[in-house]
Amino acid sequence: MTDHDADEIVPQRKRREKTPTIDKVLGVTGVALAAFGTFFPWYAFFNQDKFHLPTLWQGDVRDLPEQPGPAVVTVSPLAMPDAGDGARQATRQAAIDQITTATVPGINDDGTRPGEGEAGLDQPFPASNAFRLMHVANGRALIEDKTGMYIVRVGAVLPDNSRLATLEEREGQWVLITSKGQVFKAQ
Repeated sequence: MTDHDADEIVPQRKRREKTPTIDKVLGVTGVALAAFGTFFPWYAFFNQDKFHLPTLWQGDVRDLPEQPGPAVVTVSPLAMPDAGDGARQATRQAAIDQITTATVPGINDDGTRPGEGEAGLDQPFPASNAFRLMHVANGRALIEDKTGMYIVRVGAVLPDNSRLATLEEREGQWVLITSKGQVFKAQ
């Protein structure tokens, strides 16, 4: 191959040769799609009443027929444990990861969960026995120990791991009585 090959003139197709039909079809299709893509959004913009989304309910309410529920609830056979097949249950039990990752409180004898309704357990206290009563207002007490101040109410856990039994006013001064029987006077 020589350098003058790049400068060589390539003969062009003569006008007598026809363009293949597939090229004509593809060209016309491309022009039609381009025109549609250009003008259809404008048509839809100016004729929004023809192209709006229908409302789903249109103010109608569908009432379900009032009939009692089934007397017997059917359960899928896959959800029922196999009472007779001990080997399969042992295999299922072995497949369960036995590592304890969290604890879940049980249910008390009266049907309540431990800590239910006791907001005082959510606030951690330092392991200190010495605290003093600072102020009492609205059924709550402000106590202070060497690490900080805490607001507690009746039933809350105190820094000495007792519970706040009552808040009383004695001789014009507030006192805090713990579940251990200790009495702290406001200072």
